[in-house]
Amino acid sequence: MKTFHTSAAQGDGYFLRVELLPEGLIKVNADDGYVVVLHSESGHSHVMDARYVEMYRLPEEIYECFLVVSQATALEHRREFDTHESIMFKPGTYRVRRQREYSPEGWRRAAD
Repeated sequence: MKTFHTSAAQGDGYFLRVELLPEGLIKVNADDGYVVVLHSESGHSHVMDARYVEMYRLPEEIYECFLVVSQATALEHRREFDTHESIMFKPGTYRVRRQREYSPEGWRRAAD
């Protein structure tokens, strides 16, 4: 399992530790005991245990969110094959952004 201090990436997500949450955030509800941090196009989402993680979004924002981790917990990719290694998050606040990639048509959101 990977760990990190200030930033990490998994699939199409980029994670950056931050000091404070911005104002105006909306709490995102857990789904079956998990916070779905990133939805995968293949249907295998990146999730964290909702007992230790709260997720927030800015209004109208679908490609960026914030996580508040109260106890060390892992980000897991829910797929049995060709999966990403789990990443352990220490307690703290994190900004999550969708990565972008370049294609001949221009910049686009990275697909996982």
